[in-house]
Amino acid sequence: MSPPLDMSVTPEVTAFFDEATNTISYILRDPATTACAIIDSVMDFDQASGRITHTHADRMIAHIRDHGLTLDWLIETHVHADHLSAAPYIQRELGGRIGIGAQITVVQDTFGKIFNEGTEFQRDGSQFDQLFTDGDSYQIGSLTGVAMHTPGHTPACMTHIIGNAAFVGDTLFMPDGGSARADFPGGDAGELYDSIQKILALPDEMRLFMCHDYGPGGRDIRWESTVADERAHNIHVGGGRSREEFVRFRTERDAQLAVPRLILPSLQVNMRGGEVPVDEHGNKVLKIPVNGL
Repeated sequence: MSPPLDMSVTPEVTAFFDEATNTISYILRDPATTACAIIDSVMDFDQASGRITHTHADRMIAHIRDHGLTLDWLIETHVHADHLSAAPYIQRELGGRIGIGAQITVVQDTFGKIFNEGTEFQRDGSQFDQLFTDGDSYQIGSLTGVAMHTPGHTPACMTHIIGNAAFVGDTLFMPDGGSARADFPGGDAGELYDSIQKILALPDEMRLFMCHDYGPGGRDIRWESTVADERAHNIHVGGGRSREEFVRFRTERDAQLAVPRLILPSLQVNMRGGEVPVDEHGNKVLKIPVNGL
């Protein structure tokens, strides 16, 4: 049974926007202690040159050090297909535990086949320090975090609820952005609708923090909404849209979407907990499966 939600607790949330991937990473701080968590970090990757850098992660590391914080957790809301995680790099600098949803094993099995990974690639989630199942709780200082399984975009998607803040990953976008796609291997539009309803059943005033924003219509980038705003105004699920209507809409829309620019490197790295695969000589390498997706 999940721990009860405590809407009286307001964690301090600092957002870090990555313009190259339209990703928002977060540092969540326990206001009563120096403990903090990072949600959905980004490793900089230039695909044309194959070069990895850590400018985005270094900004977050500097913030934690400058404010005298202690990093307890590095949370991945899911296996991202549009950016590479910097969790291991940050962990080596600051410590903390890396956590993701337990269904990562399904993702690893699916993409282990697509990328023709050998037997040395473990498909048991052992690359992560913690695998969360629905209702699991964990501590960030005096704060209690609760993991809620919200599949549909991917099998391993989790929404993390800490006090009056919920981090929804790619399940929902801002009200004028709608919802995540559900056409990746293991995705399911019906499951996505059901997961969104679980989020919309949270208290009206629950703060929702998005993993991505693309500034629809040219507006400024935004990343914080509320359950009430999403329920009333979300262009894909707001106003009581039925499951049947959503599945039909989502399926038709997904068929028109382009493949994310960084999907091939992202999946290979993120299913390994943020580590770049290496060849038999220890060199970092990435594969490009032809006609594999």
